[in-house]
Amino acid sequence: MAATETSTATVPTLYTNTLRNAFGGVLSFFILLLIGVLAFSIRLFSVIKYESVIHEFDPYFNYRVTQFLTKNGIYEFWNWFDDRTWYPLGRVIGGTVYPGLTLTAGTIWWLLNSLNIPLSVETVCVFTAPIFSAFASWAAYLLTKEVKGAGAGLTAAALLAMVPSYISRSVAGSYDNEAVAIFALIFTFYLYIKTLNTGSLFYATLNSIAYFYMVCSWGGYTFIINLIPMHVLLCIVTGRYSSRLYIAYAPLVFIIIHVVALVYYIKGILSPKMFKVAVTLVVSAGLAVCLAMIAVLIALVASSPTKGWSGRSLSLLDPTYASKYIPIIASVSEHQPPTWPSYFMDINVLAFLVPAGIIACFLPLSDASSFVVLYIATSVYFSGVMVRLMLVLAPAACITSGIALSQAFDVFTRSIKFQLPGVSSNAEVDAGETSSATAEAQNNVVKTEKTETSKDRPSRKSKKKEREHVEKPSTKAKAEKKRLLALPLEASFISLLLLVLLGAFYVVHCVWAAAEAYSAPSIVLTSHSHDGLHVFDDFREAYAWLRHNTDVDDKVASWWDYGYQTTAMANRTVIVDNNTWNNTHIATVGTAMSSPEKAAWEIFHSLDVKYVLVVFGGLVGYPSDDINKFLWMVRIGGGVFPHIKEPDYLRDGQYRIDSQATPTMLNCLMYKLSYYRFVETDGKGFDRVRRTEIGKKYFKLSHFEEVFTTHHWMVRIYKLKPPKNRIRGKTKKSKSKTSSTSSPRKSGTKKKNPWH
Repeated sequence: MAATETSTATVPTLYTNTLRNAFGGVLSFFILLLIGVLAFSIRLFSVIKYESVIHEFDPYFNYRVTQFLTKNGIYEFWNWFDDRTWYPLGRVIGGTVYPGLTLTAGTIWWLLNSLNIPLSVETVCVFTAPIFSAFASWAAYLLTKEVKGAGAGLTAAALLAMVPSYISRSVAGSYDNEAVAIFALIFTFYLYIKTLNTGSLFYATLNSIAYFYMVCSWGGYTFIINLIPMHVLLCIVTGRYSSRLYIAYAPLVFIIIHVVALVYYIKGILSPKMFKVAVTLVVSAGLAVCLAMIAVLIALVASSPTKGWSGRSLSLLDPTYASKYIPIIASVSEHQPPTWPSYFMDINVLAFLVPAGIIACFLPLSDASSFVVLYIATSVYFSGVMVRLMLVLAPAACITSGIALSQAFDVFTRSIKFQLPGVSSNAEVDAGETSSATAEAQNNVVKTEKTETSKDRPSRKSKKKEREHVEKPSTKAKAEKKRLLALPLEASFISLLLLVLLGAFYVVHCVWAAAEAYSAPSIVLTSHSHDGLHVFDDFREAYAWLRHNTDVDDKVASWWDYGYQTTAMANRTVIVDNNTWNNTHIATVGTAMSSPEKAAWEIFHSLDVKYVLVVFGGLVGYPSDDINKFLWMVRIGGGVFPHIKEPDYLRDGQYRIDSQATPTMLNCLMYKLSYYRFVETDGKGFDRVRRTEIGKKYFKLSHFEEVFTTHHWMVRIYKLKPPKNRIRGKTKKSKSKTSSTSSPRKSGTKKKNPWH
């Protein structure tokens, strides 16, 4: 009779729990849908405020490659030799790019056109990053759910949808590799954790595919290559090896995990004494082989100037390495270490929630939560080395902060619920345990795998009887324990209010960052003044002039920052671009900019250059101009051509362009092309960026002629004058002898670079 009453009473409870779970699943689905809409829409300020346009510099190369792919097909893309870049060297595109972004956008364009939705390639490229930011938020939900439950997952997804650090690389028009790579990174980690929790070969296979997609998308895949093995090694060292770990890791890397699996297998079939003998023999032979291999490896590494490391890797391990030895890497602003305010700008209040999230991961510590701790620890280090890697920190910060906020809300709401009148103990326990149901289920799987054996498993009936016998007292004990841990009612209400205010502050900051800080494209600039908004469209004005007023085979020289844009928007051949793969070629351009006018003309003429483009911000106050970058040109050029020395351009160690500037500085090509006729603008030659009057105001150009200057003087284009005394390919005899480097050559002879 009692059993019948118990079973009858259990039916409504099971029905209630099923209904609650179904309602929670539907609610979570709609919340995730809204989070995806939020992630997409918050990144549209650039389109709303300006127009649908590609941002920055690298995205223009990606856009040009995508255009080629959609027009010519994937076969031609893999075999494309681009002769419009790095003249006269060229570039093999198919073998030097990460094709993940291009193939993704090209596939989206093909699908849309197959469905008779005729969007242009540019439109697809502009909106690829906002679309994948929604996917990244959903991937963060899945990952965090595997670690600490659905509540933490929803919180982490909402935080990632708005975090400024990720917005900076995923606004509409930011068509760079990170647009899809961050989603691939988070999704790969999710599938790894999912495989680790379930031991499913299906998820392990998906993990391998996601890992391959990440490798195709971004050079940051090395973060995955190192982080997952570190976590596997951590699990092995701490005694957490299991078959699930083997299945999760084996499809990626084989050697270490197979050795450990073999050791565990042999240990199970041999006696302890025989196992010790076998270990002794294997270890002895293994040490001999390892020592021999290590000796060979040390010899190979010692013969390398950089000890086998690449320049970027050494910059991560030693933040001062690039500034000392590789100026081409140190010259890039995003390779500089971040300042403390940049952390508050890019992740805001998450910086204060991350420590709480790390503590929550230890309560209790599982394989999944230990991975999150390792993830946040390594990403914090790398973000401190390079500003660009703040992008890797953002997802980890959102995940740990989501865990912290979810746990905090759980504690405060439970404390309030326990102290409200008319709340039953069972409801209290159910409410307190709902948010952690997923994590507990995963722990039960782990415990079952460790404790149960195929020989001694209790029957389902005996388990059911045990549960019925223990359920009531354990439920009461849990309720009583949680009631003792409950916080005071007033403190819980105040804490909840503070958390809501903290979240509101985070939302306001993220919306401001998306609307003001990260939505302005570099190709179109704006400024606010008392008389309204001013738009500076000088870059597109200059590129349009080049496209319409120069021959299609003309070569344009500029600093490497503007190479991608010149090729994509002006459709002209450039000497160097943003790929920066050939330091000597870049140093040649830097040397020309640092040399006197005649020597610079000889260098450019030897490279068949017809036009030189410089960016100048002295009139309107644009700080990212070539004069501010000029010392990097000197350093890079001097690293290859020793006659270029940085002290020659400094006065008492200071970089100046005023009357105290050195003669070398005042006579170099960069100074002349930037400040030619500048005194005509105001009669004084006052530079608004450097906040001083220029030192040399009146001078003429003998080897270059100005052909175009944009409306705000931000881009200036000069044409190389033809060689003197040249008539129909023959040379007149000059009255005075000329040097061998400046003597005219016969028609048809190959030009040589005098600096090589």
